[in-house]
Amino acid sequence: MERVMAVFKRVNIGLIAVAAILLSCAPLMFVGSAFGQDGDQVEAAEGGHGDADAAKVVMSHESAAKISCWAFMAAALATGLGSVAAGYAVSHVGTAAMGAVAEKPELMGKSLIYVALAEGIAIYGLLIAIIVLAKV
Repeated sequence: MERVMAVFKRVNIGLIAVAAILLSCAPLMFVGSAFGQDGDQVEAAEGGHGDADAAKVVMSHESAAKISCWAFMAAALATGLGSVAAGYAVSHVGTAAMGAVAEKPELMGKSLIYVALAEGIAIYGLLIAIIVLAKV
């Protein structure tokens, strides 16, 4: 029974990780579709109205607002999920590292490296957010 529960916990953690990755990538798909819609709307404005330049400006501002909205959402998700993942990683790695240091104090330097690597996940999320916001 204990083995079944252990497998169940691993599967649940895996499903949560996959869901978090998909949710963080979903806004980026909408940003790409907003770029595609921008071209369609401008072509429709050119064919139907005599004042095509004014319609182009209105449509481009609307689509730019949509794109920046989804970019901010993607940046927030990348930072938030990266921070949550880093906290989860540091909690498990830090616990194991401090247990090892309690038994062998000379392992302190090596254990700090592992904890720092786990904290790097949050930095990667922040870098992705900066890259996304630089494109807007």
